[in-house]
Amino acid sequence: MNTYKTYADRGKNHPNACARSLFELMERKQSNLSVAVDVTSKKELLSIADAVGPYICLLKTHIDIVEDFDMDLVEQLQALSKKHDFLIFEDRKFADIGNTVKHQYANGVYKIASWSHITNAHTVPGDGIIKGLAEIGLPLGRGLLLLAEMSSKGTLAKGNYTTESVEMARHHKDFVIGFIAQHKMNSYDEEDFIVMSPGVGLDVKGDGLGQQYRTPHEVIVESGGDIIIVGRGIYGNPDQVEAQAKRYREAGWNAYLERTRLHQH
Repeated sequence: MNTYKTYADRGKNHPNACARSLFELMERKQSNLSVAVDVTSKKELLSIADAVGPYICLLKTHIDIVEDFDMDLVEQLQALSKKHDFLIFEDRKFADIGNTVKHQYANGVYKIASWSHITNAHTVPGDGIIKGLAEIGLPLGRGLLLLAEMSSKGTLAKGNYTTESVEMARHHKDFVIGFIAQHKMNSYDEEDFIVMSPGVGLDVKGDGLGQQYRTPHEVIVESGGDIIIVGRGIYGNPDQVEAQAKRYREAGWNAYLERTRLHQH
């Protein structure tokens, strides 16, 4: 089962170039931490990205909540991605028919495909959404994540919906590199989907708005997730951003080392 191999081994054999470079980066930086920077100003986004940059493999953005967005923000994010060696994941959650998402991904104000290594989509519209995004993303060497299940209370993305989403991914392995999910999605030896799990916290269990938190150990060792996504736990206290990023990077990496130890043959 690929889930239990080292990131380096998984990187060697992955069919998607974006996934290969992500695995290589994770091994190189010894990090499986993604920071979700859900802030509304350009200055704050860049400041947090610069502070957490050395400790993360992936910066997760919601570019459409930034009130003073401009293309200079994108250029500065790209520069930080090179400086600190991380990839960018625009958490756009596309959810429309293929022809529409194609334009949303390539064009409009944000031109997401031009700068974001990874993006994601809901499977509600069927696999036309994957085909539409792939037309734009594949030639650029991008990767797509599908939302197979969500961590919020009362979600409809579970059960049969999750199963069908995984089937869709299996038909598009050239472009779909994994899932936003709460546990491992690999069922067969030859497949290697990367699972990124939000709702990770070391200090709290919920936020009063339906978010439910789990520890890095629960996500990686017990559930077979690959990347932990942490938001407010890292940048919630502005004077502790770097210290918390270090702390979560270490917790995530130690959980990964424990998982590989447990599954060594």
